[in-house]
Amino acid sequence: MGQAQSGTEKEVTLQHIQGLHRKFATECPSGNLHLHECRRIFGINRNSTEEESAYMENLFRSFDMNQDGKLDFMEYVAAVHLVLRGKPEDKPRWSFKVYDRDGNGCLDRQEVRHIVKIIYAIKKHNDPSITGDIDDICDRLFDVVDKNNDSQISVEEFMEGAERDPWVMDQLKLDIGPCDWFIEQQEKNP
Repeated sequence: MGQAQSGTEKEVTLQHIQGLHRKFATECPSGNLHLHECRRIFGINRNSTEEESAYMENLFRSFDMNQDGKLDFMEYVAAVHLVLRGKPEDKPRWSFKVYDRDGNGCLDRQEVRHIVKIIYAIKKHNDPSITGDIDDICDRLFDVVDKNNDSQISVEEFMEGAERDPWVMDQLKLDIGPCDWFIEQQEKNP
């Protein structure tokens, strides 16, 4: 789920949102969405790559505000809203939260390497001509963003680095239109 919207991206209509609510009510009669249900709703299955599955886990965890292992409808709506309609300035902060796997408020090299590896595997799957060495990218990210050289990237460093150097966000985003992806998934899994 990318951080930028293109001018050619489809619009998510009220009909799509209503369909999403119906799907939530049908798939989650308990009123809570668990990771396995989220995977099914968004088309992540046995045919999905390991990277797509890992990315979905990170997304799910980032939207589980109270960390109870499930999304209630309000958490779900907030997630969909941020991904499809969120302000551009909110997306780097949200991306940081997705990448911060242990929730300690800092990204270490292992977390950065993990997300860069996932993103590059998905990008390469979509475009085999993409090249890049994961360790070199991680080293450059730390050189550009870790201003106090403590081998951890704080949310403030991340936000400043993303704003100052477009290369940073280019390395940490998936180049898919979230609205197009959302509509495609809804059409695949009515």
